[in-house]
Amino acid sequence: MDLGIRGRVALVTGGSRGLGRQSALSLAREGVDVAICARSRETLASADKELRAFGVRTAALQADLSEPGAPVRLVQGVESALGPIDILVNNVGGSLGTADVLKSSEADFQKVFEVNVWAALRLIQLVAPGMQQRRWGRIVNIASIYGREHGGTAPYMAAKASLIAITKHLALTLAKDGVCVNSVAPGSILHAGGGWETFVKTRPKEVVDEFIARNLPMGKFGWPEPIGDTVAFLASERANLIVGACVNVDGGQSHNLF
Repeated sequence: MDLGIRGRVALVTGGSRGLGRQSALSLAREGVDVAICARSRETLASADKELRAFGVRTAALQADLSEPGAPVRLVQGVESALGPIDILVNNVGGSLGTADVLKSSEADFQKVFEVNVWAALRLIQLVAPGMQQRRWGRIVNIASIYGREHGGTAPYMAAKASLIAITKHLALTLAKDGVCVNSVAPGSILHAGGGWETFVKTRPKEVVDEFIARNLPMGKFGWPEPIGDTVAFLASERANLIVGACVNVDGGQSHNLF
């Protein structure tokens, strides 16, 4: 299937590893020129090399999106290297070692929201007006099934629920302008350097096996490729009637009926 986005320009945050890297690769495979950002120069260089193998233009920019001024510098860097951003994938996030409501301080909530919500919101507010003017754009926010139902830490769950709500509200605002906004809710996805890899490596085998038996209907953790391909589809011309959706990609892990 031709997704009709060859030559478009995408920015994928946290694009040097994990779900961000796979989203960038899936977009590059479709002929999209891809900019990625991350904090690590080493992982950026490695991912950038992979992306260039598809024959597309790329940009790898070091950025810490928890810094309020970073989104402006990032967007300026992407536009200087590749041109206006047609596709924005907000992937940066994490629970950052937080806990439940009573054990998480206000500062814990603030730092998790900074990474998962405010960074995405700042980028959206920077790039969405240009998408409106050009009458085309795609914004895909990487949420979590734990933004739809109970799971994970309290700050993380609250932040991802907020991101899903922002996605829905923004989607209805921009729908008439040819800009489609959606979110993806991954389940427990195993990838190098991710939290579930740490879980598997640091917990006794019986604990890991029990978690899988209790939570993962497929009998194994998820993997990044289906997330990346879902992002690419939602960023495509083929998804121009999908607006404000939150798409679970979780192997049946979630329990929410909606």
